[in-house]
Amino acid sequence: MEGMGMEDIWVWLVMQVVLVLSIYLVAKRAKTSGTQEVKKPKHGREECREMRELKQMRARSLSMPLSERARPAQMDDIIGQRDGIRALRAALCGPNPQHVLIYGPPGCGKTCAARLVLDEAKRCPDSPFDGDSRFVEVDATCVRFDERSIADPLLGSVHDPIYQGAGALGAQGIPQPKPGAVSRAHCGVLFLDEIGELHPVQMNKLLKVLEDRKVFFESAYYSGDNTSIPRYIHDIFQNGMPADFRLVGATTRRPEELPPALRSRCVELYFKPLSDHSLCRIALGAATRLGYGMEPDTAMLLASYCASGRDAVNMVQLAAGAAYGEGRRQITDGDVRWVTQISNCQRHIQPKIPETPKAGVSVGLAVGNGGVGVAIEIECLVEPARSKGAGALEVGGAVEYEELELQGRRLGRKGTARTSAENVLGAFQKNLGWDANAYDVRFNIPGGLPMDGPSAGIALAVALMGAISGKAPIPKLALTGEITVQGEVRPVGGVAEKLDAAIQGGAHTVLIPKANWEEAYASLPCDVIPVEDIAQTLRLAFDIPYELTVTEGVIPLLYTTA
Repeated sequence: MEGMGMEDIWVWLVMQVVLVLSIYLVAKRAKTSGTQEVKKPKHGREECREMRELKQMRARSLSMPLSERARPAQMDDIIGQRDGIRALRAALCGPNPQHVLIYGPPGCGKTCAARLVLDEAKRCPDSPFDGDSRFVEVDATCVRFDERSIADPLLGSVHDPIYQGAGALGAQGIPQPKPGAVSRAHCGVLFLDEIGELHPVQMNKLLKVLEDRKVFFESAYYSGDNTSIPRYIHDIFQNGMPADFRLVGATTRRPEELPPALRSRCVELYFKPLSDHSLCRIALGAATRLGYGMEPDTAMLLASYCASGRDAVNMVQLAAGAAYGEGRRQITDGDVRWVTQISNCQRHIQPKIPETPKAGVSVGLAVGNGGVGVAIEIECLVEPARSKGAGALEVGGAVEYEELELQGRRLGRKGTARTSAENVLGAFQKNLGWDANAYDVRFNIPGGLPMDGPSAGIALAVALMGAISGKAPIPKLALTGEITVQGEVRPVGGVAEKLDAAIQGGAHTVLIPKANWEEAYASLPCDVIPVEDIAQTLRLAFDIPYELTVTEGVIPLLYTTA
């Protein structure tokens, strides 16, 4: 440092101090860098927190609901739908699967069957379904769509740049086709639950897809000459997006409420309402899965309050909860009655045909809500007219007036049940020589059930005959059939459902129109007899021998009321 002035020495010292401090700070930073976190952008920290919370939510769950534990694992586990399952297999588990519509009331097994049929079809050697075939489920009540095709989860949509504007393609003004459920179900099964609730616009588009087996998209932003558009987008706009699937639609609506164009493209299957015995089996199975015991009589009591399989499972779960609270592992009648009271359940009692018939009373067969057959009692009272030659007709419980939609017009007409009663009086007057104007006639349907439709005709005729003659019909008789003023018996609908109701009601003999007769009815556990006119109906109903003298084809009447 010789030859340096004081000023130079001070400068040198300052530089040495600065160098030492710099080395110290670098060393300290290097030491602490391994333990300190590097600051992340704010949005990165937020993403980590949300992901951590999401993982924590996925790691926790409640116990599996009994409705899921009781869900059938294979087709043969579905209770009470043997014929429906067989028909579904015939439609889909073969070399040429078809589109299917399944009708039936809620909770009868339609959804379970639809979910399981694809797995069964894949096991068939000749089936076109393979291991890659997908089952895509859509609830028609929740399908949203936009008439501009901006969003359509069922059929697919086009993300136009003006509406979406996201991503590299959107920035370049290129429309982006997005596949819907019909394309995701390509070479598989599309299950459309509650298909009867699908919007008419969506229904028409779906019919086009079923016809073409592909989906076509449109966009004002697409041009075949635009070389910046990727080849696959050109292919989709020009050739359509594949959508070759088999549709399985389920609905609680009646067939006539669905578009004829849809019905004509599908095989129609019918799942019957579950009987009390089937509901009893479901209840016993649900109790077993919960680890509780239940006597068959208790399960049958529970079934008498249920309208569907879901009702049975829910009631079992609540009854098991009541037993658990008291430290029991057995569900009792008391538990079931408590559940019915707290849930305000109404007991449904299957109408039974009386053992002893009465004069002026007959049992008709009808189809009620949900396509369920039901036996209804019909009473008749005949009295001399209050005003001579001015007999009156009264039909209690009949629908007096109904409205129809016809070609966009709403029309009103007299109820068909009353018309049927008028036809019966006319047939008696024409064929039996009975003067209806001399008597007041009253028909009644006990129990408050509304009677509509013409199928009660021959049941009304038998009730009237009994009221006139004072004779009771043969025991355990049930009837269905329209009657004309000429005395002819015409065909009616829902005969299969009506026969089920008659059998459950204990009928021994059932009279149906001859035009409705099928050979399969001969094997039923009751005598199903076809009839074609009022004379034959009354002979069979009142066991009038054919050798009895008949004048001009008219059965003699033994009047007890004058």
